[in-house]
Amino acid sequence: MTPEALANEIAHTLRSHGFQALLVGGCVRDLLLNRPPKDWDVASDARPDQILNLFPDANLVGAKFGVVLVRNGGAQVEVATFRTDGVYEDGRRPKDVHFETRPSADAARRDFTINALFLDPANGKVLDFVGGRDDLNSQIIRAIGDPEARFREDHLRLLRAVRFAARLAFRIDPATAHAMRKLAPEVRTVAPERVRDELTRILTEGAPSRGFELLDACGLLEHVLPEVRAMQGVEQPPEFHPEGDVWVHTLLVLDKLDRPSPTLAWGALLHDVGKPATFQRTPDRIRFNGHVEAGVEIAHHILNRLRFSREDAEQILALIANHMKFKDAFDMRESTLKRFVRQPAFDEHLELHRVDCLSSNGYTDTYEYVKTRLETLSENALKPAPLITGHDLIERGYEPGPLFSEILHAVEDAQLEGTLDSAEEALRMVQERFPNAAASVQ
Repeated sequence: MTPEALANEIAHTLRSHGFQALLVGGCVRDLLLNRPPKDWDVASDARPDQILNLFPDANLVGAKFGVVLVRNGGAQVEVATFRTDGVYEDGRRPKDVHFETRPSADAARRDFTINALFLDPANGKVLDFVGGRDDLNSQIIRAIGDPEARFREDHLRLLRAVRFAARLAFRIDPATAHAMRKLAPEVRTVAPERVRDELTRILTEGAPSRGFELLDACGLLEHVLPEVRAMQGVEQPPEFHPEGDVWVHTLLVLDKLDRPSPTLAWGALLHDVGKPATFQRTPDRIRFNGHVEAGVEIAHHILNRLRFSREDAEQILALIANHMKFKDAFDMRESTLKRFVRQPAFDEHLELHRVDCLSSNGYTDTYEYVKTRLETLSENALKPAPLITGHDLIERGYEPGPLFSEILHAVEDAQLEGTLDSAEEALRMVQERFPNAAASVQ
């Protein structure tokens, strides 16, 4: 069952038992914009216990807020009771809520007018209590009621406003934007994980450069990613970067990505984050000596601050650490090239290099070379079975220790180069190149 079908089935069941049941929020907004909804939500005057009685396999995921999660196969829909919110004391959640019977009361407590529309699936009628339909037609992001009050209630709404404006290509209402600039420092109180997830959505849901320009214009960027804001005005050598400074280049890179994974998007955002700290104007040209190493260190602090998972952080740091190595591809030894292209998720490295080139000098010859080589190399050619192991070395009298990795690396190098293809040849090479490493040779 699809989420849409499940939402309609839930609404039908609620109505058949005498309750109101309306589609609400993002799914209504997206339907009216002729966009495929990502999530489907139902709002009702039924209380959580009544919803659970009708859907006994459902889960109460927000007891205090009256939210029930109904699943069917891979589809899931949140069903929420109409409510008004009490006082927000922590910039995130209301202290208490009051269940309501009127959808108009529920609409007034939501964030933006375009997210407070209801649709009756029984007759297709749209219920609009806050002017959301006019704002959709005018392409405006507008906070409901007093903008300052809405943003003080939940500081994450500051970032959500930017995300919706970027993804939908909407303008932010002037009063709403004024409140965002005034309250921008409050975004620092938002949990790092929530900031990370919202920034990831801005990076991956479309028009990321527009999103980051809005973050900057609303005074948010300096509080969430000051290291990225530092890219502004950092000149680059025009012979390599005719497009402009590091900030301009980075935004171009982001916009050239097509539905990127979160790790690729963050790698693209931070690939040159070390340039501001390493900028040098020498007599011959502008230089960024050591910007990759500096970028890895700076990015490491950012990823820790935003509580990235270890797996995602490792991939993002690898993208930054390796993005300049492509320039040496034509001169790499066969073993070096094979090790380079067999990195985990190398398709992300390759794509970052492609858009990096297209966003600067436009030359993609290195990209084409590496891509072609990768396509012609078999899995066995990239990761051949080891010819010898540490056990083989021990059997021949070598003492276990740090030298083992050097020996095995040298053997694999020769194997990748195509100069070794048997264990006998490998052992002979070891005895020739590391004769003094053996306590005894049998």
